[in-house]
Amino acid sequence: MPANEELYVLAPGEGDAVSDGWVSPRPINEAVGTAVADVTDLEADNVEDADAYVDIEQIETLLDGGDDEESLTFSVEGHDVTIDGGGHVSVDPDE
Repeated sequence: MPANEELYVLAPGEGDAVSDGWVSPRPINEAVGTAVADVTDLEADNVEDADAYVDIEQIETLLDGGDDEESLTFSVEGHDVTIDGGGHVSVDPDE
């Protein structure tokens, strides 16, 4: 993926409950920031870009199917963030 293209993943719409089932393609930084903000007291703008927590190339490899793993989990502000092979982002709220 060229460096000038932003990586998109799937995340619940801002303010929508995860249980609603609605997702939208969003830039990785926005998706991770919003997902973490939804389960913490942080504002999405106060969450660093995803590459501060994980190697973006690992996510690209996962999404391209070039990895034997079915998901990738990394820690953001003390919470486990998981991206699956389909590009869905989720955050464990119980950290």
